[in-house]
Amino acid sequence: MTADLSTQYMGLQLPHPIVAAACPLTGELDMLRRLEDAGVAAVVLPSLFEEQIEHDEMENHRFRETHANAFAEAMTFFPDMDEYNSGLDKYLDHIRAAKSAVSTPVIASLNGSTPGGWVRYATQLQEAGADALELNVYLVANDVHQTADDTERHYVELVQSLKEAISIPLSVKIGPYFSSLPNISARLFAAGANGLAIFNRYLYPDINLDTLEFTTELTLTTSDDLRMPLRWIGILRGELPDASLAATSGVNTTSDIVKLLLAGADVTMIAGVLYKKGPEVVSELIAGLRVWLEEREYKSVRQLKGSMCAGFTAYRAAYARANYMEMLVNFAAPDVLRSSQ
Repeated sequence: MTADLSTQYMGLQLPHPIVAAACPLTGELDMLRRLEDAGVAAVVLPSLFEEQIEHDEMENHRFRETHANAFAEAMTFFPDMDEYNSGLDKYLDHIRAAKSAVSTPVIASLNGSTPGGWVRYATQLQEAGADALELNVYLVANDVHQTADDTERHYVELVQSLKEAISIPLSVKIGPYFSSLPNISARLFAAGANGLAIFNRYLYPDINLDTLEFTTELTLTTSDDLRMPLRWIGILRGELPDASLAATSGVNTTSDIVKLLLAGADVTMIAGVLYKKGPEVVSELIAGLRVWLEEREYKSVRQLKGSMCAGFTAYRAAYARANYMEMLVNFAAPDVLRSSQ
């Protein structure tokens, strides 16, 4: 019997759980076509940044010219956005072109951190043809006066603002750094979110000791990055059994996909492996998932999904402190540290 790989994410019916995550590759029409040819279930376009929209608004109102004299010094602190990505109009054009080029569901992406007028542009993303919207919240709480409650309320208000602007499904891509991830997740769903993408990958600065300048370097994820989303998807599936959950860090192999499905993911999002092996890897992952299911006599992804989540008593401890203690107790020191006999 052929296993049924179909799944549902935010109400979108998908043929299987392998989705192309937001990355520069999905900003290329040729790459979208190759991904579709390889069988990808859906694609998330690169993010349109809050700063890009604000920049467009400033340009439209001749912000720099109007305030050049009053804020001459302050203007030096604005980044030069003219060469930065594409801007709202080109992003809308890319959505339209993507919808014309492929039949795969196209999910637009907004990257922002503040509730404000820019969220009204989400309506234009919907009108351009996006099947859903992913909100990538990249918020660094670096103000000593900003409490944890302030930060969480910020997320909730942002989701509420977007849901007032659109009718298409909305997922929220969040980071792991909350005092109670299940609680904020439940609040985001109550605010109108249709799904959660676990986790946003934060990028961190480094310091060049020769030049004493800040540097940035983007490294691709490996399967070792899987464990944090694996843990929290398992916990969230147990706490929020009807939630729509996407795993989006460290997905590189069929084994990674199966593990996340067992924990409770509805879909798994890939990016790094696309850079390593090309879009054709999607067909390999689909075939690998099918073989794994059929060899173990699973009839469907639905049967597999969440079968090892924290909602089951037998697995609850594995997601909590018991597993932590077990790993420490059983950890073997490297041979180089052992004294010779």
